[in-house]
Amino acid sequence: MLRAGGLNRRQTIRSLAGGGLLLPGLLSEMFGSTAADPLSPKQPHYPAKAKRVIFLFMTGGVSHVDTFDPKPFLRQNHDQWHNKNRVYKGADWEFRPYGQSGIEVSDLFPHTGKVIDDIAVVRSMTNINGDHFGATLGIHTGSATFNRPSIGSWVSYGLGTFNQNLPSFMVIAPEIPYAGGQVWGSDFLPVLHQGTRIVPGDEPIAHMSQRTSGDQQRTELDLLEYFNRQHLQGRERDTNLAARIKSYETAFGMQVEAPEAFDLTKESDATLKMYGLERGSTDGFAWQCLVGRRLVERGVRFVELIDGGTSIDKNWDTHAKMANYNRMAKNVDQPIGALIRDLKSRGMLDDTLVVFTTEFGRTPTCPSPGTEGRGHHAKVYSSWLAGGGVKGGMVYGSSDEMGYDIAENPVTVHDFQATILDRLGLDHERLTYRHAGRDFRLTDVHGHAVKDILT
Repeated sequence: MLRAGGLNRRQTIRSLAGGGLLLPGLLSEMFGSTAADPLSPKQPHYPAKAKRVIFLFMTGGVSHVDTFDPKPFLRQNHDQWHNKNRVYKGADWEFRPYGQSGIEVSDLFPHTGKVIDDIAVVRSMTNINGDHFGATLGIHTGSATFNRPSIGSWVSYGLGTFNQNLPSFMVIAPEIPYAGGQVWGSDFLPVLHQGTRIVPGDEPIAHMSQRTSGDQQRTELDLLEYFNRQHLQGRERDTNLAARIKSYETAFGMQVEAPEAFDLTKESDATLKMYGLERGSTDGFAWQCLVGRRLVERGVRFVELIDGGTSIDKNWDTHAKMANYNRMAKNVDQPIGALIRDLKSRGMLDDTLVVFTTEFGRTPTCPSPGTEGRGHHAKVYSSWLAGGGVKGGMVYGSSDEMGYDIAENPVTVHDFQATILDRLGLDHERLTYRHAGRDFRLTDVHGHAVKDILT
């Protein structure tokens, strides 16, 4: 006999399960009726070209005129006065044509240049805010001022996931980016669609190893599930409670599958060399890219890889010294090129959408001759997409001769988001969630898919 208050719920479960008082048949009878899994795969609105997304986010604002948008005019007029307050600042790196398409890419990204024929470069991006916090929110959530669900959460909500033993939305982020956890937050969507942050290192997910036998833990979780479902009755609208219940099941599944997903020991020497990753290494953007490939390979729907944090010496925010780009680009370029080639060699690029973006670009002018850095610039910047139903080897849109403003075919953050959803078979106008008396969507009341870059 268990005395009331003598054991807490966890101890009771262990006592009943571990002592054999709950037989599998009884458990099956108890759990014969359970709620449908909200993360089970869902049909898209129309046939999808992409099944999954790898979202590469460069924190700090990558300079378009130094990377993917060559401006000979700036180099020809370097340090000459644009007006009484500003001088032109040319790129510190040469641009060269790559591939059959001949698209010019700066010397900062030679490995990415080698796969440019698989990439659609958008040179006419524009964001809705010019500060890091607001612009980072904008590219992720469609709003620069209010908390909204991240694009990864929207994709999880709209499509579910292929693998119930891993989260549908995972974020590999060594550092916290601008806007913090809101970058992968679910806000008013059910909490189970929130991104799971992974921190590179020897233990990417804390407490990932099992502490009891698999059978005993399974029995404990089944009983816990039963008690939780009883408690949920009459409280079905409490998404936090429903998510907490689901999290126990996902956590158990992760203990089974996540260790294998993060175990790179079976990757070949050739693969590690291609990514520029030393065997045994557990950090760096090369590790992030290779693990990202392994996660989507195992059914994770949306994986975001974040490079950089809020510390100015660890991100792409170059107010003072453009030379930092030599280190930043070297860290990401080879892994990005390898990721594209790796996915392609495995037959996965056709249905995996790879997205490279940042929150804004950098100014093409500076206050005085000899200035080494660039300021924030949200009017126009560059991003790119590859695989998953996107035309490779093309440039869409353009900036003016100095890279200050859009010259043709503007692409807003809402257009960019609508395009990503479109490749997944989701109509951005139909992917909505009722909250506070209105239907919300990722793109709010804006946006259209950029059809010219789509197959």
